[in-house]
Amino acid sequence: MRIENVILKNLLQNEEYSRKVLPFLKNEYFQDSCERIIFDVIQQFITKYNALPSIEAVIIEIDNNKKISQEEYTRIGELLSNIKEPIEKPNMLWILEETEKFCQDKAIYNAIMNSITILEGKSKTQTKEILPDLLKQALSVSFDSHIGHDFLEDFQTRYDFYHRVEEKIAFDLEYFNKITRGGLSKKSLNIFLGGTGIGKTLAMCHMAAANLMDGKRVLYITMEMAEEKIAERIDANLLNVMLDELETLPKDVYEKKIEKVRAKTAGKLIIKEYPTATAHSGHFRYLINELNLKRDFVPDIIYIDYLNICMSSRVKPGSNINSYTYIKSIAEELRGLAVEKNVPIVSATQTTRSGYTNSDPDLTDTSESFGLPATADFMVALISTEELQDLNQIIVKQLKNRYNDLTIYRRFVIGVDRARMKLYDVEQGAQKDILDGPVMDKTTYEERRKEEETMKWVTKTIGRKDFSSLKVS
Repeated sequence: MRIENVILKNLLQNEEYSRKVLPFLKNEYFQDSCERIIFDVIQQFITKYNALPSIEAVIIEIDNNKKISQEEYTRIGELLSNIKEPIEKPNMLWILEETEKFCQDKAIYNAIMNSITILEGKSKTQTKEILPDLLKQALSVSFDSHIGHDFLEDFQTRYDFYHRVEEKIAFDLEYFNKITRGGLSKKSLNIFLGGTGIGKTLAMCHMAAANLMDGKRVLYITMEMAEEKIAERIDANLLNVMLDELETLPKDVYEKKIEKVRAKTAGKLIIKEYPTATAHSGHFRYLINELNLKRDFVPDIIYIDYLNICMSSRVKPGSNINSYTYIKSIAEELRGLAVEKNVPIVSATQTTRSGYTNSDPDLTDTSESFGLPATADFMVALISTEELQDLNQIIVKQLKNRYNDLTIYRRFVIGVDRARMKLYDVEQGAQKDILDGPVMDKTTYEERRKEEETMKWVTKTIGRKDFSSLKVS
């Protein structure tokens, strides 16, 4: 028996099946014109009366159709005599899977045949530009019967969700794992905020290296530095060698260190460079598909260095649009890509000019667009001062956190080894007066400079005066 007959028979007799598959079935999937006519009658009846038609109702509707030829009428009679036979209760999972496969196969077949017609110039309404969309729509055919969460009826599903262990990409830094409840979630956009030279790229390179050693497949997209420069930083991190020593490292020593790294992990790291402001989420999507096809590489996590110098796939460059809307569009597109590919995406953004000199930045110090923090799932600021640089430390401040309570470990300190491009956990004593402490000094650099100059002048002036003649009563 053909699958088309099974589908029509169950559409007539199996209400549960009909309600699940009818939204996804199309008459164009039935190549036989008689089967297509029967399907149309069943579909129209269910849509109009919200109930399955009887075989008599189908026959009457067909009798009323004056466009059916005698040959077709005879053929339809044979089909109806076959599908009206009572059916045994089918395996619902099996028949749903087979119906879905039928829809997918027919959608692809129809798209290919339509494409051939267009390429041969026989279509009067469609051009070759529509071909990618035709195939994309055909490949995306699938059954999705979920139409919402019933709060009272679906409590068991909800309970299971609460107790399900979510698969996350863990950090190798203690406090980052604490504030994210174990790492970055899939389908999320995560942002580092910081001024120039603070260490945003350093942080992403370190985390990409840690992910690699954890056996993950990592895709690092760079639009600011060359592929080789990013690889150099990751080399310094993984090989525990200072950046300036890599140039003088003997080849045999370098190869031995790489082999040791290879032996410790089953992960993989791909670095891809795009010229600044020339690539958007569409290019990244194509890259991911190409890596899957040519290298059997599907990333577990993606780093994009960095968001503000990406393009938008929806907004044309040079169009009359403000930076708020443009950067927000990029952020939304990247988050959409994260959801589509089921991975976390990590990127970075610059602070404003005032935020660069602010020792306690917040979300308002995000450069160009407040739409970025509005879209991101997780956002932290990296803070560095001269005192922190002397201690080889960076303060991390949470700005937005959809993983956990934002007030828990609002600020914390991590160590930084800039020569080896590494971050590391510091001793607990270094966190004193930082964790959940008072707000830091929010004065700008210019204000602090004037205050220091004033204090120097006062000290210098008082130092010249002789107060020895003053008596204390």
